[in-house]
Amino acid sequence: MMSLMSWVRRLWDRFGPARRLVVVEGDSLPTLLTGRDLVLVRDDGEDWSVGMLCPCGCGETIELLLLEEARPRWDISLDAFSRPSLHPSVWRKTGCRSHFWVKHGRIHWCD
Repeated sequence: MMSLMSWVRRLWDRFGPARRLVVVEGDSLPTLLTGRDLVLVRDDGEDWSVGMLCPCGCGETIELLLLEEARPRWDISLDAFSRPSLHPSVWRKTGCRSHFWVKHGRIHWCD
């Protein structure tokens, strides 16, 4: 059974403010990430990776590679309101084992 805190977190992810995309120049993620932002790492005009704190609340950093030659790799897109979406889903195989989609700046949990 889902704990009350987990239920509240999922409700906030679904109906709270949408996540934003923040672009940083460089070749690595900043050491400190904010709770709701996705951080896009761009170097010389090329998108390298996107990072975020795990939305389950465990505090772990998730980094997803965007480079064509990377495996696995993700794609990021922005809608008309600049809300980010990631494809495919994010599935942590270790730690909290969270599995979710980021669509239009919101977390959609896979149950």
